Amino acid sequence: MCKKTLNCRGMMTTMNGLGRMRAELKKQRDDEGFTLIELLIVMSVMLILMSLAVPQMLKLRKQANETSAVQSVRTIGQAQLQYNSAYPANGFSCSLAALGGDPKSGAPSAQSAQLLDNSLSSGQKAGYTFAITNCTKVTVNNQDMYTGYEITAVPQSIGRSGDRGYCSDENNTIRFDPAGGNNCTQPIQ
Repeated sequence: MCKKTLNCRGMMTTMNGLGRMRAELKKQRDDEGFTLIELLIVMSVMLILMSLAVPQMLKLRKQANETSAVQSVRTIGQAQLQYNSAYPANGFSCSLAALGGDPKSGAPSAQSAQLLDNSLSSGQKAGYTFAITNCTKVTVNNQDMYTGYEITAVPQSIGRSGDRGYCSDENNTIRFDPAGGNNCTQPIQ
C-alpha cells in the first residue's frame, strides 16, 4: 500500500475529492428528475380535476346555447316585424333566407331583406336549428300575404347542444318544449 509520502498523500486527496464529486453528481442527477410515483400522483390529481371540470363545462356550454337560441328567436321575431313593415303586401316572411341576404349583393328586397346575419338566416347557430313554419296566408288581389308564422329552434343534439326547444309566433311570445322538440307549451319566465 501507499506509505505516507508526499506523492501518496496527493493521490489520496485526489481520490477523496473524486469520491466527493461522484457523490455530488449522483445527488444532482437524483434531484433533476421525477420518479415514476411522483408522475403517477400528478397525473391522477389532474384526472380527478378534469373529471370534475369537464361535466361542468359541458353544462355551461348547453346553457349558453339555450340562451343564444332564445335571443335568436327574439331576433327573428324582430326581423319579421321589420319585414312586415317594409313589405306590407307580403305580410310576414315564411323563410329565414328571405329575412337574410348579403348587403354586397345590392339593395334589400322581399327575397333578400338583409335583416338577419348569414349565420342565423342559414338556420344553424350555436347548436340549434332554426326554422319558420306553420305559415298562414291569405290571398289579397291575387297576391299571397302571410298573416301568421311560427319560429322554431330545436337542439341539433338533444342533451348535448341543448335540452329545450323554443318557439314563438307573430305575437312574439316565446315558449319552450322541455323535451327539446317543437311542441312548445310552457312560457319562458
